Amino acid sequence: MIKRTLFFSNTVCLSLKNKQLVVKYPQTEDESTVPVEDIGFVVIDNSQIMITVPLINALTENNAAVVFCNDKHLPFSMNLPLDTNTIQSQLFSNQIKAKLPVKKKCWKQVIESKIANQGSLLEKYGKKADKLFESARNVKTGDSTNREGYAAKLYWESLMGKDWYRDRFGIWPNNYLNYGYAILRAAVARAIVGSGLLPTLGINHHNKYNAYCLADDIMEPYRPFIDDEVMEYINCCDEEEVTQEFKKKVLQVLTRDVKIGKVKRPLMVALTMTTASLAKVFAGEETNLVLPVFI
Repeated sequence: MIKRTLFFSNTVCLSLKNKQLVVKYPQTEDESTVPVEDIGFVVIDNSQIMITVPLINALTENNAAVVFCNDKHLPFSMNLPLDTNTIQSQLFSNQIKAKLPVKKKCWKQVIESKIANQGSLLEKYGKKADKLFESARNVKTGDSTNREGYAAKLYWESLMGKDWYRDRFGIWPNNYLNYGYAILRAAVARAIVGSGLLPTLGINHHNKYNAYCLADDIMEPYRPFIDDEVMEYINCCDEEEVTQEFKKKVLQVLTRDVKIGKVKRPLMVALTMTTASLAKVFAGEETNLVLPVFI
């Protein structure tokens, strides 16, 4: 079942009653409810919103990610469960003991998928992508020749122009990409935890200050789906500030169709398939990751 994503930007009170998330609107005293079991994400984008501890615990037990935005209205922190799998200790052990060659092979597959998806996105917008597809075919184990970096330069120049560059603190629409990637990162972290893995222990990212190294690894092939949402939005709206409309629109990426394996699944489900396959690779049960194909 596709889980719901709830976005709150107005002042409301969120509580729990009879396994339902209760939304109370202080100005009108009106209420609405949503079954907790139907929820995958809750995005809170207002510091005046009140949320009760019982509700947070109920959402956590349901493996729902609660994302809190900062005073700049950007996703800043999230709440995730610590115990979500019956064999979590074994899965942790498999992940910790994974050999470097296994990690390098996984990273090769991740980058192949990312570059191929970037190429498919370029084709969607009428851009040439031959060099990207060639780069995807030439990724070495561990991406030792940095095809990811080479492809990124070609990709962004073709998509945005040679005078634009991707930078977290760069010019518009970097801010739109930042917001979308933050939502995607939260979704990946939720899938990782749901598969019984440690989001901190990456296969390539290893910054000691980064609590979500594995999420940053696994989200790479999914980034073009966010890029697509951003492109569609800015092509019809030239607002430089991230709008409420965009914030709501980008959440829809979690339910858009993704080709994964031989089937099509919502992106939220595809993430779970990817992280579950990674757990099997760590356990020695599989050799290849299940990764998305941009459509």
